[in-house]
Amino acid sequence: MTIKLIALDLDDTLLDSKLAVSPRACKAIRQAVARGVTVTIATGRMHASALPYARQLELDVPLITYNGALIKSSLSGETLLDRPISKELARQALELCRDRGWYIQSYVDDKLYVAELNDYAKYYSELSGVPAIALGDRLYTAEERPSKMLTMATEEGIALIYDTFKAAFGDKLNLAISKPTFMEITDPMANKGYALAFLADKLGIKQEEIMALGDSGNDLDMVKYAGWGVAMGNASPAVKAAARLETLSNDADGVAEAIEKYVLI
Repeated sequence: MTIKLIALDLDDTLLDSKLAVSPRACKAIRQAVARGVTVTIATGRMHASALPYARQLELDVPLITYNGALIKSSLSGETLLDRPISKELARQALELCRDRGWYIQSYVDDKLYVAELNDYAKYYSELSGVPAIALGDRLYTAEERPSKMLTMATEEGIALIYDTFKAAFGDKLNLAISKPTFMEITDPMANKGYALAFLADKLGIKQEEIMALGDSGNDLDMVKYAGWGVAMGNASPAVKAAARLETLSNDADGVAEAIEKYVLI
């Protein structure tokens, strides 16, 4: 088989539990690029949060960020695709969380906005390497269209929030549980599968020439779409069921293993 495009999720896929890219993975990715393979990042993170990893890997490519709501080039900054949430739906989602007392954060113009700098906000800011900007009650009345919104709670709390949002919005919003305590909210046409198809079309790459690696709910669409969908060893059961292949876990160099086994042959 010939793989011409590799899409890599970041958290719990390319990144190990210490949020680092291993030397082995760096080497495998650079060898794939040297052979003419396009390697990109496909993440729920902000562009600003994904960019340092792209620079570390020396990737001069469009990056899929915000679960596919934004595709923006890593070096030139050119925007290829931008699908923010509508103002009205964003307002309704924010109000629902405010009324229920649920934590929610919003991403506008590649900035992270929160109501207050509580433990959730501080944790996410540290995880992403991006400062959180506290707006107070203005968070819930903002007029800008967010690229994405994200709620955090306990695992039980996230299940309740997901069910409540699904009942309230149906298919008007795309909902994805990325980590057991995270639910990500985007425009219904913004997911990693749509974004990967869009990017592949721009690059003239066929579906069967794509490898996508992921682990969680927000990776499911791109793992299904790619001709070579690869589940990490630590992936959720749903991702493993949808994948064509399975590799090792993120802490066992699963990304490097897959690239070496299926691309560098």
